[in-house]
Amino acid sequence: MAPPRSRQRIRQIDYWPGFVDALSTMLLVIIFLLSVFMLAQFFLAREVTGKDTALEKLNRQIQQLSALLALERSGKTESDEKAAILASNLDAAQRDKARLQGAIDSKAAGVGDGGAGAQQQLAAEKDASAAALAQIEILNQQISALRRQLAALEDALAASEKSGAESQTKIADLGSRLNIALAQKVQELARYRSDFFGRLRQILGDRPGVSVVGDRFIFQSEVLFESSQATLDAAGRAELDKLASALIELEHEIPPDIPWIIRVDGHTDRKPIQSSQYPSNWSLSAARAIAVVQYLVSKGVSPQRLAAAGFGEFQPLDPAEGDDANRHNRRIELKITER
Repeated sequence: MAPPRSRQRIRQIDYWPGFVDALSTMLLVIIFLLSVFMLAQFFLAREVTGKDTALEKLNRQIQQLSALLALERSGKTESDEKAAILASNLDAAQRDKARLQGAIDSKAAGVGDGGAGAQQQLAAEKDASAAALAQIEILNQQISALRRQLAALEDALAASEKSGAESQTKIADLGSRLNIALAQKVQELARYRSDFFGRLRQILGDRPGVSVVGDRFIFQSEVLFESSQATLDAAGRAELDKLASALIELEHEIPPDIPWIIRVDGHTDRKPIQSSQYPSNWSLSAARAIAVVQYLVSKGVSPQRLAAAGFGEFQPLDPAEGDDANRHNRRIELKITER
């Protein structure tokens, strides 16, 4: 007897609800990671802005301290000149005092030798002596005043020297802090450079004729130009379109106070060029670098962030002879550097 048909029916398993749960979990993880990335970017931007504000404040303090130091040096010079004048006046006053005292002493000695007939002369001499004594008293007061002024000037000079030493210490400290801030800016530029070249690797991929060597991105000339030409071909323009997009993103990421540029360097092989349009390899390499820069500008890259240079055959990557070495040496290099 055959078994019932219901027992022969194969039970089918429904996988769809599990798949929907796994997909939902994956979307939640992606959203969480994006949120963490956005928060990290926000806090990084705030930190960079705070460093810029601190750097500007340091620069203003250095300018103020430099102005105060110059003013103190000017005041010290003026005080030195005034002290020299007062010392000269003091010497003159002391000489006048000695001269008058000598005159009084000589007059007093001559009185005993004149006899009774010199009464009128004695009276006149007494009047002259009284006048001389009064003048000596005035000179003594002037000398005392000059000494007080000299003491005040010495105190002022000592205070000025102390203040100058403190200003020098502050300037040295601010200079050290400024150097640290500048070093941080250089490190930030290096980090952006590393991120940029990593992004270019992802965009352009591992294709022949395109490579990253250290801090330089290298296109072999055949990727962008035909032989002995400086006009970009269609394939070269397509590659530079990807590069232009990455550069535009980089401009928005790097803070505007970091002085950076993309330097585009043209290089050729050692073989002399056979063209009336380009009289030397140097002119061909410069024309190719300029062509790349102009195309990037046409795609929206800021011209203030670009520079073109031609090196001809004088900086080869491969010093050997032969077709392989020549192919390696014909290239366009891009490098992020300080302006």
